Amino acid sequence: MDKHILQKRLKEFAHRCVKMTDSLPKTTLGKYFNNQLTRSAFSAAANYRAACIAQSKAAFVAKLSIAFEEIDESSFWIENIKDLELVKKERIEDLHNESIELSKILAAARKNSQ
Repeated sequence: MDKHILQKRLKEFAHRCVKMTDSLPKTTLGKYFNNQLTRSAFSAAANYRAACIAQSKAAFVAKLSIAFEEIDESSFWIENIKDLELVKKERIEDLHNESIELSKILAAARKNSQ
């Protein structure tokens, strides 16, 4: 996959996460999930972007690994939001599927880079 396309998908994923978390309940738990998911989704996008301008293969793999870990963490938070039924299933299902697909893409990229 072209790096610019993946950068765009990761950024759009982060934006979609923010929009979805706006519909979380304004409880302590809802605020906690909002913070964690927003942080991990944007971190995945930022670290992949950093990987794309890395100055060495080692730096590329390191940043790519962080991006993979962060998108996997995003998937974890989305799964928990879904399991706890904090958002309607229809609202979160596509986002969950995108997190899984992005995880697979980043995992494959990391494996091929090592």
